[in-house]
Amino acid sequence: MRVAVIGQGYVGLTIAISAGQAGHKVIGLDVNPLLILALASGTSHIEGIESCDVAQLISGSTYVPTTDETLLSQCDVIVIAVPTPLTDDRLPDLAYVHAASDCIARVVTKPTLVINESTSFPGTLRNEIASRIFKASGVEHLYAASPERVDPGNEKWVARNTPRLIGGLTAGACAAARSFYASFCDTIIEVSSPEVAEAAKLFENTFRQVNIALVNEFAQVSHALGIPVREVLDAAATKPYGFMKFLPGAGVGGHCIPVDPSYLAYVAEKASTPATFIARANAVNLAMPTYVAKRVIAGLAGTVVKKKIVVVGVSYKANVADTRETPAAAVIDLLREAGADVSWHDPLVGSWRGEQSRGLTGFDAAVVVTLHDQINVADVQKSGYIFDCTGLISGADGL
Repeated sequence: MRVAVIGQGYVGLTIAISAGQAGHKVIGLDVNPLLILALASGTSHIEGIESCDVAQLISGSTYVPTTDETLLSQCDVIVIAVPTPLTDDRLPDLAYVHAASDCIARVVTKPTLVINESTSFPGTLRNEIASRIFKASGVEHLYAASPERVDPGNEKWVARNTPRLIGGLTAGACAAARSFYASFCDTIIEVSSPEVAEAAKLFENTFRQVNIALVNEFAQVSHALGIPVREVLDAAATKPYGFMKFLPGAGVGGHCIPVDPSYLAYVAEKASTPATFIARANAVNLAMPTYVAKRVIAGLAGTVVKKKIVVVGVSYKANVADTRETPAAAVIDLLREAGADVSWHDPLVGSWRGEQSRGLTGFDAAVVVTLHDQINVADVQKSGYIFDCTGLISGADGL
């Protein structure tokens, strides 16, 4: 098949390379010319995708990264894999989805299979993509939703072995989507509608958000009671049924967990069913950097004024360079507001928010938000005071 993937970020590039390796002719479309230039030179920016794999597919003309939207007209399948962020008011922002839809409407004049992998609220495929494209072009495409399940840095669960949900607007769309994904996915699960697939993705990450919020709140309760929270969690995890272990941290990051529950809460509000439980979970996790900053201040005798502090690990997840929605940003800002001289160290990120990663020595305190394998724990321990959000450094204060 001739396949186009709109968006070459974590999701889009993963799908493009997987489809290319399955033998499809793939066009990777993105509006960022610098990203396309890097990809065209065979450089991957995504953990889990080797640059040599990108270069090999490019040399064989199996994968073509481009900014030329007119190439969409040549394709049998178009996958939308663009960001679905939140506005400053934490409401769904479908600007990228709408832009991709408008692009398809402008360029594609023959019926084509259009698949949305971008995570959004139920009804997005039907009302925000299919309806929008038809209104602008009058072309009757086949439409399916298959929300992404990409976990950056996860070497066990990849595109091939992660079960793939598909829901189409028609039986023909489902059949076409199944045929496409079967070429590089082992397990395909067809659901009754796109709305079911869209809602399933939101609930998967809302489940994680709520349970992370619960354990973060419990960590605060345990500290107030003088009980070691991680020992409690280890003890609870010995129960062989009815319990799933989650661990506390400085908050939640990445594109999915901080964002997806808000999409679900938004559509619930529209249906006159306020998602108060989701709202509470969001509030708890968003407040964790404030709790961490307060604990650090308390651990330094009540003040951090003029204290030299290094925040260790600014990506949202260990061994991944992704800083989207990272709680480290708020931790740094809050400590600076309290008068501290704050630097940060992250060997995977290097440059972030106009600043550079610093060394680990010469600080009064270290706040460990994310602990990559490459971080030298012995250097972290040279700081006079350590607050560890990961529970991985022996003897440190922390969650």
